[in-house]
Amino acid sequence: MRLRLARENPCWGYRRIHGELLVLGIKVAASTVWEILRQAGVDPAPERTTTTWADFLRSQADALLACDFSGTVTLTGTRLHVLAAIEHGTRRIRILGATPHPVASWVTQAAKNLVMDLEVSGAVTCDRLGQPLTTATARQASASAAASPPFRHARSHR
Repeated sequence: MRLRLARENPCWGYRRIHGELLVLGIKVAASTVWEILRQAGVDPAPERTTTTWADFLRSQADALLACDFSGTVTLTGTRLHVLAAIEHGTRRIRILGATPHPVASWVTQAAKNLVMDLEVSGAVTCDRLGQPLTTATARQASASAAASPPFRHARSHR
């Protein structure tokens, strides 16, 4: 059973196989699973299929966006929060907007605008399940985000 799990699931290491055996009700020590796999000549999982974090990011770069706020002060002394997104694949930076008070409804609208811009530019956007994200599904997602409490400031800047 242990060898079969290792053969059918080449990315599983001995700890994962041990955990699956426990779920199946087979009580065996992790060290025993490791010893059985070693004696059978089954290499440890990382040596069978190696995917580093850098490899993963490179392979997913076209689908990754990172968003963050940056604070700035205008010439008049007004503090603004700038929302920006970077497309990892193209390294294109998009400034989504600036506001003195980034409440949830403002961020939601900025996200909707970003999704529409990505659709117009032909970029494929997906939700967390990997399904294509349309403007309609973006509206549904942003509606649930809008229902959440607004952002709270740690302290007021005036």
